Amino acid sequence: MRPIDFATPTSVEDALRRFDAGTAYLAGGTTLVDLMKLDVLTPDKVLDIDRLPLRGVHPRRDALHIAALERMSDVAAHRTVVQDYPVLSQALLLSASGQLRNMASIGGNLLQRTRCSYFRDITSACNKREPGSGCPAREGVNRGHAILGTSESCVATHASDLAVALVALDASVVLTGREGSRTVRLDDFYRVPGDTPHVENQLRPGEILTEVIVPSLHWARRSTYLKVRDRQSYEFALTSAAVAVDLRGRTVRDVRIAVGGVATKPWRLPHVEQALLGQPLRESAVVRAVEHAADGALPLPYNKFKPALLRRTLARALTSLAN
Repeated sequence: MRPIDFATPTSVEDALRRFDAGTAYLAGGTTLVDLMKLDVLTPDKVLDIDRLPLRGVHPRRDALHIAALERMSDVAAHRTVVQDYPVLSQALLLSASGQLRNMASIGGNLLQRTRCSYFRDITSACNKREPGSGCPAREGVNRGHAILGTSESCVATHASDLAVALVALDASVVLTGREGSRTVRLDDFYRVPGDTPHVENQLRPGEILTEVIVPSLHWARRSTYLKVRDRQSYEFALTSAAVAVDLRGRTVRDVRIAVGGVATKPWRLPHVEQALLGQPLRESAVVRAVEHAADGALPLPYNKFKPALLRRTLARALTSLAN
């Protein structure tokens, strides 16, 4: 690691005031420190914001408010999250390891960088790391890469399980900068790579993600997160599905679906949602609805299995909620 300036701001305002070019914010450190060790990220100054007063899970009438510096393990175990938003608790518990969940913050998890091996290897070209250098993953080792939302410039998958569950529930994030705070839908916050894969989201220089807002959804109690991976512990998704269903009897009144492990950002599937509305939540209806879940996919040489796996993952998640 290279020499850096290090400071510990005492407030959000202090952190924003201290930020300048070449600065990085440090929360749990489970992503930033790794990338600094690899020389993927080389900030001149690090601001440790872990002691800022951005803590707490606050259930309110209209929404669930989660402060950005809450630990993943604490949110996963919170009574309201477990009871009313099981998809969030499950997504968190299926993320990383227990030790990392005890360190990692909610905001840091949502802002983590891709796990693409080419991005993390500074001897390789990577358009995310060095714009215009190329994307060797397109012709290289790409079994775990994206099939949806890709471009000629980038095929890296988004790494966060929690983000998939939050996008399914139409959550928003609060971004705070020197000019004040703004609220952005998480689905809009993340960007597909296009010709600028190094611009991954709408976060402006110096802004801090301070809060996550999940709209009140009484039927989110019938929700689940299913993650398919090569091993059961400490592994990123090959495919995943976050699903919440509102049923009248066995008939679908409303449904929310987002998938992960297959796209360059958490991927909402509104056409599958529409196909399920008014249908009985039975295997035959589910199979028909998920038939087009991977429409528009552009598989690479080593991940051609992903469209079929995505359909099976989504069907299994939906049918698990029928009872």
